[in-house]
Amino acid sequence: MGTANFTVSGNIVDVAGKRIFRGSILVENGIIKKVSEGPAAGDHYILPGLIDAHIHIESSMLIPSEFARLAVVHGTVATVSDPHEIANVLGVPGIKFMIENGSKVPFKFNFGASSCVPATSFETSGARLGIKELKELLSMKEVKYLSEMMNFPGVLFEDPEVIEKIRLAAEYGKPVDGHAPGLTGDDAARYINAGINTDHECFTKEEALGKIMLGMKILIREGSAAKNFGELSGLIDEFPDMVMFCSDDKHPDDLAEGHINELVKRALAMGLDLFNVLRACTLNPVNHYKLDVGLLREGDDADFIIADNLKDFNILETWVKGIKVAASGKTLIEPVSEIPFNNFNIGPVSPESIQLRPRGSRIRVQEAYDGQLITGILEVEPRLVNGFTVSDPDRDILKLTVKNRYSESLAGIGFIKGLGLKRGAIASCVAHDSHNIVAAGTDDESIIRAINLIIKNRGGISVVDGDTEEVLPMPFAGIMTVEDGYSVAEKYRRMDKLAKSLGSCLRSPFMTLSFMALLVIPSLKLSDRGLFDGKNFAFTELFII
Repeated sequence: MGTANFTVSGNIVDVAGKRIFRGSILVENGIIKKVSEGPAAGDHYILPGLIDAHIHIESSMLIPSEFARLAVVHGTVATVSDPHEIANVLGVPGIKFMIENGSKVPFKFNFGASSCVPATSFETSGARLGIKELKELLSMKEVKYLSEMMNFPGVLFEDPEVIEKIRLAAEYGKPVDGHAPGLTGDDAARYINAGINTDHECFTKEEALGKIMLGMKILIREGSAAKNFGELSGLIDEFPDMVMFCSDDKHPDDLAEGHINELVKRALAMGLDLFNVLRACTLNPVNHYKLDVGLLREGDDADFIIADNLKDFNILETWVKGIKVAASGKTLIEPVSEIPFNNFNIGPVSPESIQLRPRGSRIRVQEAYDGQLITGILEVEPRLVNGFTVSDPDRDILKLTVKNRYSESLAGIGFIKGLGLKRGAIASCVAHDSHNIVAAGTDDESIIRAINLIIKNRGGISVVDGDTEEVLPMPFAGIMTVEDGYSVAEKYRRMDKLAKSLGSCLRSPFMTLSFMALLVIPSLKLSDRGLFDGKNFAFTELFII
């Protein structure tokens, strides 16, 4: 790697000007000095580097520097990154670590100030970001925006602290990201008029269109769990200046295989306009977030990719500020060594701690959907054994628990349908948003063993199946590892395969499990403090009398 002066030539794709021409680009000290039109060698295409407009780096289970090593192989040169996950565990020091670690590699991380830590008052987190903390973060030049405002009821009811957070962002001239699943009509208008500019939670085109008509930009999401590209892709040609691409959450095995480049490929295969597709992952995020990411213009940083053609869109090389960071499918970024720190304060638990006496004739069950963060609500008769309410794998009604990892307390207990396990249990400390331990299984003993594996390792994910116990430790905040990204991807594939061998047919069982504690997504979720109704934004009873 280096920043020597050089020239690159071929077919130059000018996204802003909507044209392709033969020519060459002169780079000096990482900056594009001159773009010349004329004869050029090679049939390849030179394009602006790709941008993920909304992602939680922590969900890759990798620290930022390691995330970058994998992402650049797929042509990604920058992200708009909400450090919300580590903020819930470690607060401002966690966010500052993400910024500092990300700055050690040639990649353009653009971090936000997390607006909702904790996401709600109905769960236990490891930290809290109030007005004082957000003012400190928003004053930093490295912080580009106020991250997703998940507390949409607080916006609608004009909670003073919520409104002050939005006002602070405006004072510092930084945009505010939204998070308003299912919000439509007058409520959506009030939310947007408060100063919130984007939303990545639309799961129907009708909802997205309504928000676009109110002036909101829509981030089309395709991650490891939530997959909305198929439903929303028509917006790319219909409203090319109002959409961006994002992944939101990307597990390591998926990141090893592809990133935003996969959305580009899919969109082009659908016959969508090339320039509309490319602006969604280059021009639009640069303009909206005022990113210091080059677009192949004179004076820009030399952030670009070289692709073999505009159909297969195979990435041959990736460059960030004149440094070649990937070539021929291999990363050229060197690993960065860091010392983990954590916030994990509980000891082992016993099966008796999740035993549940019936308190009614029916129970409320959250129904998980493959590829979606939203859940349904079912009311069913529980299975009783020896006077206790237990899992019923024959009906796919499994006990679900969320255990506070910051202090000793009773676990929240509920039930889930859609996970599909026929035996054993899985658990994870990657549990949005507070990252307590979420676990589900076919029997109490297996659930507890899976939880205790997480406790022993101070974070990570685990699988229990009879005598088999497997764990992928994540000692950094309980949600990330400092290991090589490709090694982590391979280990995660093994864990994913084990989870599916228990009977789950979900594309990403661990990712889906992690969102079962995400209270700000309706309809029914579980926190360490109890069952939560996401529509009414209040606790609800598990048992129905």
